[in-house]
Amino acid sequence: MKTVKEKVAAITGAGSGIGRATAELLSRHGCHVALSDVNEQGLAETAERCRSHGVQVRTARVDVALREAVHDWADDVARELGAVHIVVNNAGVALGATIEDTRYEDFEWLMNINFWGVVHGTKAFLPHLRTAGEGHIVNVSSVFGLIGVPTQGAYNAAKFAVKGFTEALRQELEVEEVPIGVTCVHPGGIKTNIARNARLMHRKGWVDERSNRDFEKAFSTTPERAASDILSAILKNRRRQLIGGDAVFIDLMQRLLPSLYQRLLVAGARRRRKKLLEAGT
Repeated sequence: MKTVKEKVAAITGAGSGIGRATAELLSRHGCHVALSDVNEQGLAETAERCRSHGVQVRTARVDVALREAVHDWADDVARELGAVHIVVNNAGVALGATIEDTRYEDFEWLMNINFWGVVHGTKAFLPHLRTAGEGHIVNVSSVFGLIGVPTQGAYNAAKFAVKGFTEALRQELEVEEVPIGVTCVHPGGIKTNIARNARLMHRKGWVDERSNRDFEKAFSTTPERAASDILSAILKNRRRQLIGGDAVFIDLMQRLLPSLYQRLLVAGARRRRKKLLEAGT
């Protein structure tokens, strides 16, 4: 795709963060947008910002974990806006817990949104992109889709799965010579609400609100920077997009030191755990 002007983009998780910033940027470039989120207040605020750019805007409260809801939304968007050219599967949630402490219910909750939400969005919109004759699918993974991290086992599982799913999809479409690009996005630390709103499975010496706040302090990249990189990836048809200097560093570390990075993370986690234990006494 050489331009997004007069195209139609469907974006999940558009009520805040990367989803909102991407919706605003696309609308600023003349792209009509269909926005979904479970946060209706945030969704309305995003829609108002996008409408100020003179494009068509549609909103819907959609839980991406529900297959039929996503498919119904996709059909509604194509019918109301005439076509769909871009899909940004961005909706996501976070969970901080050791694998041992993670309840099956919480594991399923996260996987249903972070992984199945991407699958639902891809399969629901792909037929409409084929009908449009061109398009691009953006699936948001994470740097935690590149490396494993203590207390992020469920999140790692979902984001690694998104990476594999997205890479396979891109190759399949290339084999068929279908004019639909696919990009897997790996953001580093982005200043959004996802960490702040994460579910935390508390266990002394592993995770608490204070450790989550400390983790947030390391986030350096804005949602607007992420949106700019996503737009660039669409226009340049990139296979993957790393967002933020930390993402570039983590990717390099994983490729050059695939075993050593784990030892470094263990050492860091031990120090953090020791501090939490000492603070709790």
